[in-house]
Amino acid sequence: METRYKTIGVAGAGAMGRGIAQIAAQAGSTVLLYDTQPAAVQSALQELGTQWDRLLEKGRMEAAAVQAAKERLRPAGSLQDLAGCDLVVEAVIERLEVKRALFAELEAILTTDAVLATNTSSLSVTAIAAGLKHPGRVAGYHFFNPVPLMKVVEVIAGLKTDPDVCEGLTAYARQMGHTPVQAQDTPGFIVNHAGRGYNTEALRIASEGVADFATIDRILRDQVGFKLGPFELMDLTGLDVSHPVMESVYRQYYDEPRYRPNVMTAQRLAGNVLGRKTGEGFYRYPEGKQQVPAEPPAPKVDELPPVWVSTRAARRPELFQLLKDLGARVETGQSASAQALTLVAPLGFDVTTVAVVERLDPARTVGIDMLVEDAATKRRVLATNPATRADMRDAAHALFARDGKPVSVIRDSAGFVTQRVVATIVNIASDICQQRICTPKDLETAVTLGLGYPLGPLAMGDRWGPTNILEVLFNMQTVYGDPRYRPSPWLRRRGAIGLSLLQEES
Repeated sequence: METRYKTIGVAGAGAMGRGIAQIAAQAGSTVLLYDTQPAAVQSALQELGTQWDRLLEKGRMEAAAVQAAKERLRPAGSLQDLAGCDLVVEAVIERLEVKRALFAELEAILTTDAVLATNTSSLSVTAIAAGLKHPGRVAGYHFFNPVPLMKVVEVIAGLKTDPDVCEGLTAYARQMGHTPVQAQDTPGFIVNHAGRGYNTEALRIASEGVADFATIDRILRDQVGFKLGPFELMDLTGLDVSHPVMESVYRQYYDEPRYRPNVMTAQRLAGNVLGRKTGEGFYRYPEGKQQVPAEPPAPKVDELPPVWVSTRAARRPELFQLLKDLGARVETGQSASAQALTLVAPLGFDVTTVAVVERLDPARTVGIDMLVEDAATKRRVLATNPATRADMRDAAHALFARDGKPVSVIRDSAGFVTQRVVATIVNIASDICQQRICTPKDLETAVTLGLGYPLGPLAMGDRWGPTNILEVLFNMQTVYGDPRYRPSPWLRRRGAIGLSLLQEES
C-alpha cells in the first residue's frame, strides 16, 4: 500500500516528536525533523539510530528496513525546509500561543493542501486553528508516550476541520501500526477525559480517611484487575503531569463536579513531592525502589460469633454459600441474636446508613463489598462503621481470611472503594457517549490501549450490571448530597431498560 503522506515534517524533537518521527519513517514516509534547538535534532537522530539498531539486534526489524528508516529520517535546519511536506505534526510545548504562532508560520510556507496536525493533549484544536486562513486543514493527532509502544492515537476534529483531513490521518495512523480513534474537540478528548474517574475518586477516598494509599491500590488491583493502583500510577506519571490535567479538564468544563480535583495533589505538587522522579510521592523510593507498607496479618480469634446476614444484602445467596464454605455459624432468623456479628452488603450506601435504616445494632455491624463475585476477586473488603466494636471487626476479618484470601478492612464509606471508583469510571464514560464525543467502540479501544484498563469502562459497567452501577450512584448521591455522583442519561436509560452500555442508538 502506498504511504498516505510521502513527506512529513515533525516540529519538536522531544520525546513525543522523536516517537512520531520513528513510526512515520518506519511506515515509509520521508521525515524532516525540526526543532528550534538544532542540538535537539542531532540528539534525536542519534538516539533513533541507536533505537533502530536495538530493534535489529532483537530481531524485530530486518536490516534493510532499519537502513531504509535511517535514510528517510532527515534534519530540518529551518521551518522553510518543511515547505514540501504533505503533513506537519507539531509536538512542541503545551502552550496555546506557541502552537498558534507555529501554525501561522507554517501556513505561509506550506501548500494549501498540506495538513497541519497538533499532538496537543489538553488544548482546544479549534482554538489552535483559529486565526489561520485555512482552519479546515488543522486536526488533532494525539499520540501517547512512548509513541512506538502505545499503539493508539486520537484523531480530533476541530469545529472547522475538513472531514477528509481526519480520514487521511486515520488511514495514516493504521499505516504506522497504530489504532486510530476519532473524537470531537472537547476537553481531554477521549483518554484524558475518561481517565478522570480513577485517580480523582481514589484521592477523594483517601482524603476521607477511608483507607491508606497502599490499601486502596491493593483493593483496585485485586478486585478489578488494574495493573497499577491509582497512587502507584500517579507516582509513575508524576504529579507535575497529572495534576495540571485534572485542573485543566475540570476548569474547561466550568467546574463540573464529576471532574473535581483534590487538594491533596495540589499540596504535593507545591511541595515537589511528585512521585518516582523526586524519590517521594504517595510512596517513598529510596534508591529508586518502591517502599510499600506491609499488609497487617489477619487477627487470631479463639471463638467466632454466629453471623446474621441482612435481608437486603447484595448477592445474598452467594454470601450465604461463602459463609458456609468458611465454616461460619449462620443465623437464619428474621433478626440477629444479641451475640451475632451482623453482616450487611450494600450497593452505594455506607454501613452506618444501612444500620440505621434496618435498625441494626451498629456496634455489631460490619459491611462487605459484594459488587464483584467472590470467585472472581483476589481480595475481600470489609468496612466498619464508627460504632463497630473491635472484637466484631476482628471476628469478621478472621472469618473472611480463613481460606487464605487477603482481606482489607476499611473505615465506613458509601460504596466501599471498588464500587465508587468503578461507578465513577462508568458514569464518566457513559456521559462521553451521551455527549457524542466519540462512539462507544472508540471509547473502549482508546481506554484499554491508552490507559491499560482491564476492561473498557462501558464493558466494565456491563460486567457488573448497569442497574447495579445505577444503584451505587443513586445511593452515593443520597449519602453525600454531591452532584458528582448524578448518573449520566446514557447510563440511566440503558440501566432502566436492561440494555448494554455499548448499545448505540440507531
